[in-house]
Amino acid sequence: MMRFISFSSGSCGNCSLLLGPSSGILIDAGVSFRRVKKELEMVGLGLQDISAVLITHDHGDHIRSLGSFCKRLAMPVWTTPILHGALSRHPFTAEWIGACRQNLERGVWNPVTPDFDVQYFEVPHDATQCVGYAIRCGEELFVLMTDLGHVPVEAMKWGSLANTLVIESNFDVDMLVGGSYPQELKDRISHGAGHLSNDICAQTVTRLLHPGLRHVFLCHLSGNNNTPQVAYDCTAAALTEVGVAPGSVGLRVLRRGESSPLMDL
Repeated sequence: MMRFISFSSGSCGNCSLLLGPSSGILIDAGVSFRRVKKELEMVGLGLQDISAVLITHDHGDHIRSLGSFCKRLAMPVWTTPILHGALSRHPFTAEWIGACRQNLERGVWNPVTPDFDVQYFEVPHDATQCVGYAIRCGEELFVLMTDLGHVPVEAMKWGSLANTLVIESNFDVDMLVGGSYPQELKDRISHGAGHLSNDICAQTVTRLLHPGLRHVFLCHLSGNNNTPQVAYDCTAAALTEVGVAPGSVGLRVLRRGESSPLMDL
């Protein structure tokens, strides 16, 4: 019923596409319009398969190309009223966002496309506001939570219902502590309103396990304080420790700067 492709996941740019039977949602727009168009064509899709855009927050790696998408496609951009206020002032988006603006209502299912209904939940991050998404397509639930310093109760609630979970696994604690970042930046990343460590991600995934969870995608890996193998191994070990084979929940890493395959969910 759903398909998914990540074009990039990380501080170099974040952008993915969730497809239903007749429509698709672009989640964030931190990758160039030209590259998204090219990557879609390589998997037999096109820009006509994008029906709407969801934005998680107003940092550049998530909205860098949103103005281009608005200008060229004039498609609805859905996010919270607070974030739309920020986008209306941001140099990347101010000129083009007004005509595309669609506000999500809190606590209800918002019909974003013919296939998809969406609810948002707030997550802690040092942006104007940062939200995760619960996206419903028929009986299937896709949940995304990225750029969060810790996992709040509402995020846990939605994650515990997900058939597909996309969750941040940003940094390895030892690599961050022993790395070259200034202490102020290390503190920003690790102190509750920055990013999620591999360890906390792994613990969270094990707490969210339920029979309907079929896919777990690790996203937004740091380029300096993590590697795809380290992130994968951390969550895989936690799953194995509770008696779950990583393959049984489709554990996969979404990489920085490169597209994933187009995956059936």
